[in-house]
Order: sequence, then structure tokens, then C-alpha cells
Amino acid sequence: MRIATWNVNSIVPRLPRVLGFLEETAPDVLCLQELKNTTEAFPAAEIEALGYEVAAYGLGRWNGVGIVSRVGVSDVVRGLPGEPQFDGASEARAIGATCGGVRVWSVYVPNGREPDNPHYAYKLEWLSSLHSLVASEVSDGPFAVLGDFNVAPTDADVWDIAVFAESTHVTKPEREALARLRDLGLSDVFPRPLKYDHPFTYWDYRAGNFPNNKGMRIDLVYGNEAFTSAVTDSYVDRNARKGKGPSDHAPIVVDLDL
Repeated sequence: MRIATWNVNSIVPRLPRVLGFLEETAPDVLCLQELKNTTEAFPAAEIEALGYEVAAYGLGRWNGVGIVSRVGVSDVVRGLPGEPQFDGASEARAIGATCGGVRVWSVYVPNGREPDNPHYAYKLEWLSSLHSLVASEVSDGPFAVLGDFNVAPTDADVWDIAVFAESTHVTKPEREALARLRDLGLSDVFPRPLKYDHPFTYWDYRAGNFPNNKGMRIDLVYGNEAFTSAVTDSYVDRNARKGKGPSDHAPIVVDLDL
């Protein structure tokens, strides 16, 4: 089985790239983040034409998540039980489904903006809700949470920690939230890079950041033992970040012997 995750930074303009990725890489399951449209406006027909089923969750704001699968989509859950709101509104940041016997959650963790911004407190509350969800669902069967976590687990996961020292994504509370997830029995499926020595997954659009590898590893795959023990390969598809009109994130592809 091949499972991938990708923050596409708006599904509509990125649709040709997503369709090309599905045809060329042929994942059995693809978790998507930052769709930036509504559930109803998700371009399901084009993806279904390639033999995939679609489960999407979007509210038309700067978020939105989805799961596409050619091995079935069942037991779909949209949103986290008891999740917080921001400025009185819900956001579409998590969707779960069972695909080919694997329980997957596609998540788009809030950015946090700055440590003194209300969005940062919202981010930590949201991660707490994710912890509760994982605690309630993780079992002996293959289980994984995949997506844009907006947290770099270690200093090595940003191109220069001095640049990020006063920023979100690297603060102690955020990293502690990731550690609490791992304490539930999850492990970080660490991908191999296709170039350079560290598997960054995000590079800002600013000129020079991508070619100079000024990136971050904030897209993660966290799986339980039944999932991680079946992994035969995992890599960041850096090539998907190249060319005209890419997302600022690259997909992670995980191969499993299941």
C-alpha cells in the first residue's frame, strides 16, 4: 500500500498537479490539506475519474482537508470532537477515514502566527483536541495521523534555528504537544530526502528559499506500531515543489507492506 500526504495550498489552482501526482505516483491513499474551498466545491469529479473515492471537508476559509482513496473510504469523520473555535467560528482542519483497513486522519494544524497571538493559544487547544481524538481511536490496527502539523519537531527540522528562535513552529509548548501524541504509541515516520541531507517539506515562496533549501520539516506522518512496522520506504517528493505554480509544500510518500 502507498499512502501520501500533501498540503496543496489551494486545491483549485493546484488540481492539475494533484491529478498528475495521482497518475504518476499512484498512491492508494492521499491526504490533502489547505484546500481553501468548501466541501461542495471540491473538484471530486476529476479525481474520481482516475478511480479514486473522495471525502472532503471544507468551509470556504483558509483551511480545508480531504482524503482520496482507491482502496475504499468508510467511517468518515469530519472535525475533532470538542475541538476549539477561533473567533467564534469552526475551521475544517481534520478528517478521518478507514481506507483499505488503515485508519488515517488528514490534519491541518493551525499556524499559530506568533506566540503572543490568540491564534497560538488556539493552536495549542486544537492540538489538545487532536490528542484526545488519537487517544480514543488508536488501536492495534494500522493507524496514522498525516498532514501539515505546523510544528518542526527538532531544531534540525528548520534550515536555521536562529532565524526561528522567536517564532512559532519551534516553541517548547508546540513540541511538547507533539511529544504527547507520540506518547500515545505513535512514531514519526522519518522520510528520506531526494536531495540534500535533511527532508524538509516546506519552503517559503520568497525568491531563493527553495533552490537554496531554506526549508522546514513541518509535514509529518505519525503512525502506531502496526503502521510503522509495515513501512518499507518513505520519502519527500521534492520534485513536486518544482516547476510552474507549485504548492509551497512537497508531498510525503510512504510505502507499506500491508
